[in-house]
Amino acid sequence: MNASSKFAGFTVGLAAVFALALGAGAAFGPEEPAPADTHDTSSHDAGPGFTAGAPVYDQIPGGLMVTDSGYTLALDTAQVSAGAHVPLRFRILGADGQPVTRYVESHDKQLHLIAVRRDMAGFQHVHPVLDSAGTWSVPLDLTRAGAYRVFADFTPEGVDGLTLGADLQVAGSYDPQPLPPIAASTVVDGYTVTVDGTLTPGQASKVTLSVARGGQPVTDLQPYLGAYGHLVALRAADLGYLHVHPDGHPGDGVTAPGPGIDFVVTTPSAGDYRLFLDFQHDGVVRTAEFTLTAGQSSGAAVPAAPEPMPAGHGH
Repeated sequence: MNASSKFAGFTVGLAAVFALALGAGAAFGPEEPAPADTHDTSSHDAGPGFTAGAPVYDQIPGGLMVTDSGYTLALDTAQVSAGAHVPLRFRILGADGQPVTRYVESHDKQLHLIAVRRDMAGFQHVHPVLDSAGTWSVPLDLTRAGAYRVFADFTPEGVDGLTLGADLQVAGSYDPQPLPPIAASTVVDGYTVTVDGTLTPGQASKVTLSVARGGQPVTDLQPYLGAYGHLVALRAADLGYLHVHPDGHPGDGVTAPGPGIDFVVTTPSAGDYRLFLDFQHDGVVRTAEFTLTAGQSSGAAVPAAPEPMPAGHGH
């Protein structure tokens, strides 16, 4: 058989196979569509880093990226020397590379800056000052050397809230500490703060933090950042920043000034989380710190409170 005859035979055979395939498709019908996603698609606002209506497990917490949605956190320097009042300067750059100068207030401030060492030590929540050129500046207590993560939580005009993160190296002798153990209560400046609630992975969870002093509940907490308390939650594995909602606000006719402060926390995954509560009483802001595990009730935690810790810095 010559080449032309072989080619003709191959073409006829291919046509026959194609015809059989079409017939099989007609006999068995079209392919069934893929089943719908069964994840919870609740539209609860999970805050910066999350998309309303999307599955929480598929979301990326805020603060893991230095650039998001066209905005970039630009520190003036990525390394500083240890000190009690170290000046930090930074800018938020827009998609055009220019500093952003117009912001929308959130929780009574245009921008919230969180600084914490990567072992969760040295937590600070401060509010920098913005100059006319778009540069923010604030002193930080960086007496403890090591690798820090700096978070900028802000809302540019016309854009949803964002949380960007960048690393800051503090030169000096680094003494990393293990993550503090899970505990149902902690003591700060003579105040005992107790946490009650369960963090459920992939869902919005209600957590109540109650404040007492001298064995008596504190019922005259003062508003701080538009609420009776401000809570920051960080995922221990990667310092993912979780936005937390206070449940109610001062003056709404329902929310009481203590002893309990209610929050809604959305944890995207199982694992350990570090919670930092800022509360104000007698004109002073203090920070209580907790370790919780998503999926484990705080009621099952170690019952004893740890040793008193120093007051929070930078408020």
